[in-house]
Amino acid sequence: RLYLHPSKTSPFIRHVVATLLGFYLALFCFGWYALHFLVQSGLAYGVMIFTGVEHMHKYCFVVTLGYLSFCQVTRVYVFDYGMYSADFTGPMMVITQKITSLAFEIHDGLMKREEHLKPSQKYLAVRKMPSLLEYLSYNCNFMGILAGPTCSYNDYVAFIEGRCYEPKHLESNGKENGKFKQSDPSPKRDVIQKVCTCALSLMVYLVIYAACPTERVIDDTFMASNPFYIQVLYLYISMLALRPKYYFVWTLADAINNAAGFGFNGYNTDGTPKWDRISNLRILNIEFATSFKMFLDNWNIQTALWLKRVCYERCPYNPTAATFLLSAIWHGAYPGYYLTFITGIVVTMAARAVRHNVRQHFLGSATLKLIYDMITWFSTQMAICYTVVPFVLLAVGPSLKFYRSVMRFIFIKERELGREIEGCGSSAQERVNYVQVKRTSVYLSENNTVLERYGEMAEWIKISEPQNIDFELILYSQMFSNL
Repeated sequence: RLYLHPSKTSPFIRHVVATLLGFYLALFCFGWYALHFLVQSGLAYGVMIFTGVEHMHKYCFVVTLGYLSFCQVTRVYVFDYGMYSADFTGPMMVITQKITSLAFEIHDGLMKREEHLKPSQKYLAVRKMPSLLEYLSYNCNFMGILAGPTCSYNDYVAFIEGRCYEPKHLESNGKENGKFKQSDPSPKRDVIQKVCTCALSLMVYLVIYAACPTERVIDDTFMASNPFYIQVLYLYISMLALRPKYYFVWTLADAINNAAGFGFNGYNTDGTPKWDRISNLRILNIEFATSFKMFLDNWNIQTALWLKRVCYERCPYNPTAATFLLSAIWHGAYPGYYLTFITGIVVTMAARAVRHNVRQHFLGSATLKLIYDMITWFSTQMAICYTVVPFVLLAVGPSLKFYRSVMRFIFIKERELGREIEGCGSSAQERVNYVQVKRTSVYLSENNTVLERYGEMAEWIKISEPQNIDFELILYSQMFSNL
C-alpha cells in the first residue's frame, strides 16, 4: 500500500511480490507440505487451459474439491487424527474456494449471455482467461494464504491495478481528480479497531474457554452432578467462549488485508471510509441473532457467499441440502462435521417453517415483537449450541453421547413421572385422581410442559385399564412413538 503503490509500481511487480511473499509464508509455516498448494492450483489451471469453457467449471470443481478431500482424509486417518496444529489443509480450503469461484466466473463471462446473468454474476464475471502469474497471485498472495478470506477475482485485480478506489471516489465526491491524484482513504482506524478486537477475542478464548471446555458436556461426572438447566447454561457459555477463536483469526486476516490496502468498500454517511468488503463476520449480529439464517449470514461471510454462488444459486434440486452437504465435504473428513451440517439442514427447514407460520402473529405491537425476538434469540442460541457440538467433538462416539445425554434427560423425567403415578394406587381411578390433584398443584406452581405430560398420562391410564395392560409399558411405548 505504501512502498509498492500502484501509482509508482506496475501490476506485474505487485503480482510477483504478492506471490513470492505468499509462498515464503507457506513454506515457513508448513514446510514442504506447502507444495500441495502448488499442485492443487496447477491441476486446476491445467483443467482451465486444456478443457472447453463450456464444462471447465464443473471439472475444476471436481478436481479441486477432490484433491482437497484426498489431503484431508490422508491427514486425518493416515497421519494425525485430531491434530489441528500446522494443518496444511486449512489454506487449501481457501484456495479451493478461490479456484472454484474463478472457474464459475470465467464460465459466466465467456459462455453466458449478459441477459442470462444475475446482477451479482454480471459484476463477478471474468471476461478473459487470467495469466499464470495473475492466477497464482490471486490464489497464493501473502495477504490471504494462511487464513483468507476469499474474495472475487475482479476485486483482487482491481486492488492490484489500483482501481479499487476509483468508483468509490466518484460515489463520494461526485468528480474524479485523476487516477492517482486524490489521496487514498486510510485504513488505519479500522485496522486498529480490528487488532483490538483480536486481542479481546484471544483473551476471552484463552481465559473462559480454558475453564469451560466443550468436552465437559459429555463427562459422566459432570452430567450426573448437575441438573439439566445447569448443563444447558454451561453449554451456552462454552460455545460463547469458543467463538472468539474464530473471531480472532478472521478479524486478524481482515486487518492484514486492510493494512495492505485491500477491502475498501466506499464511505459511510458521515464520510468515513468503510473497510468491510471482504470482512468475514459481524460479531454483534452473530451474538444477538434471532434466527438460524441471521446467524449463518453473519458467520464466515465469504464462505457463505462462496456456497451461495457455486452451489445454492446453481443447484437444480434441493439447493439447501446440497449446500449444507458441500459445506460438510469442504470442511473435512471428521464425522462430526457431517453430523453438524446434516442437523443444520433439519434446523434450517424447521426455522423457516416456524418463521413463516408464527412470526406474523407477533407483529401487531412493539411489545409482541420484543417478546418474539427474545424467544427466537434464545431458541437460536440453543439450536446453534445443539448443532455445533459435534463440530467441536469431531468423532462419532462423543457426538452421539452428547445427543443421548439430551434424550436421556427427557427419558428419565418421563420415567420418574411414570413411577410416581404407578405408586399412587392400584386401580386406574386412583391413578387418575392422583393425576388430577397433581395437575392442580402443577398449574399453581410449575410449568406447562409438565402439566401437559400429566394430562397425557391420565389419558393413557384410562386406555390401559380396560385392556388390563401394564401401565408402564403403554406409557413408554407411547412416549417413544412421540419421540
